[in-house]
Amino acid sequence: MTISPLKTPVVYPEPDGSPMAESDPNRDYLVYGVESLKLYFQDSSDVYVSGNLWLSYEQEVSDAAVSPDVFVVFGVENRPRRSYKVWEEQGKTPDWVLEVTSGSTRRKDEQEKPLIYAQMGVSEYFQYDPSGDYLTPALKGRRLTQNGYQIITPNYLENGTLVIPSLVLGLEFWLLPNGKLRFFNPQQGEFLRTYREERERGDYEQQRAEQERQRADILAAKLKELGIDPSDLL
Repeated sequence: MTISPLKTPVVYPEPDGSPMAESDPNRDYLVYGVESLKLYFQDSSDVYVSGNLWLSYEQEVSDAAVSPDVFVVFGVENRPRRSYKVWEEQGKTPDWVLEVTSGSTRRKDEQEKPLIYAQMGVSEYFQYDPSGDYLTPALKGRRLTQNGYQIITPNYLENGTLVIPSLVLGLEFWLLPNGKLRFFNPQQGEFLRTYREERERGDYEQQRAEQERQRADILAAKLKELGIDPSDLL
C-alpha cells in the first residue's frame, strides 16, 4: 500500500509585528487616506476600509499577495482583520485602491500593480507621489474598462488645482497647487478629515459656541444696565 505524502500547508503573508519603513510624507498620506475614508464610511456596516494590509488574492498560492497603501471593499463586513483573503470574503476584491508612490515603489506601482489590480477587477486605481519626483502630474487615476485600465482625464480649477473624480467612492481627489493631496466630498462641499482633524474641528466649534454665548451674556447685561429687557428685542 502506497501512502501519499502529506501536503505542505500553504502559508499566506501575515503581519509579523515589524514596522515597515516609510518616509514621513508617505506615512502621513497613508494615515490620511485610511482614517478619512473610515470616517466617511463609518455608518456603513458593509464597507471595509484598510491600508498597508496583506491582501491574498489567489488560494493555494502564497506569493499571490499585495499590500495596497489604501483600499476600499464594498459588500463585506466592516470589522478588523489581520489580513484579507479574497476567497474568505465571498470572492470580493477591492473596488478602489490608492498607492502612495516613492522611488522604491515606482516601478511596481506603474508596471506590475496595474496588471495585478486589473486581473483582480479593481474598478479604480489611483497613484499619488508626495514628492512630485516620480509622477507627472503627481496624482493619477485609472478606471477599469473592457480594454484594461484607462487614465481618468483630470479637471483643473482656476487656481491650478487638479481634480480627479472617483465614480466608485463618490468623491473627488484634489492635487492642490502646493502638491498636497486632499479628498473632497462634493455633496457636502468639504474635505475629508482624519480623526485628529475631526477632534480639532469639534473643539473649535465648541470654543466658538462658548464665545458666542459669552458675547450674548455681556450684551444682555449691558442692555439691562440701560433699562432694556433683552427679550423685548426678540
